[in-house]
Amino acid sequence: MRSALTIARRELAAYLASPMGWIVAAIVLLVDGLLFYAEALGPAAGARLSADVLSRFFWYTSGLVAIAGVTLSIRLFTEERQLDTMVLLSTAPVRDREVVLGKFLAALGFLSLVTILTLYMPLLVLVNGKISFGQVSVGYLGLLLLGAAVISIGVFASSLTRHMLVAAAVGAAVTGAMFLFYPLGFVLDAPFSRVLPALSLHGRRFFGFQTGVLHLRDVIYYLSVTYFFLLAATKVLEAKRWE
Repeated sequence: MRSALTIARRELAAYLASPMGWIVAAIVLLVDGLLFYAEALGPAAGARLSADVLSRFFWYTSGLVAIAGVTLSIRLFTEERQLDTMVLLSTAPVRDREVVLGKFLAALGFLSLVTILTLYMPLLVLVNGKISFGQVSVGYLGLLLLGAAVISIGVFASSLTRHMLVAAAVGAAVTGAMFLFYPLGFVLDAPFSRVLPALSLHGRRFFGFQTGVLHLRDVIYYLSVTYFFLLAATKVLEAKRWE
């Protein structure tokens, strides 16, 4: 675990020192702020209940978190291979699972920082109404769990190739497909109409978080997805070690 934390600190420092991390943060905060203004402080805001404003805030913020999660994670292994520093990690006295965990924690830490910086937006609802701090807390928990799941997908995609564009395409395709499972459930027959929504990263899985209702099954689902893709990334690294 100590090795994983050391790698996490190194990667987090790389995010803080690189333009890409701050560009992603700036875009997320800018777009989120514009959408929030339109929903909560714009001309039509007076016709909406505060709970509805918060629900919509978490809904569109979740999309931005997913995009940011893929963007931040695809560089984690592809950049190592492009800079020919992957061999240093392969020969270092550190296990593959610790490398994967360290890089995952760094990306999740930076994404969590960006996400928490949006906290002032729900608090601005107090200007025109009241908010439920329970809904805010559950909503942000959902954002962090969703972000962790998407980052794990990006880590897996990054472990597959040395080309960042390929990793981005794979990460975006897997994430997008898992987002589309929910609407696909409405147009397909059984058993797909039941199975696909249950596997979806969004939709029914995230609805409880955005409305302030915490379901343990949804927490377990996001943790399971995160674990599965981190395990898959570890197995990919183990296989590549013997190539």
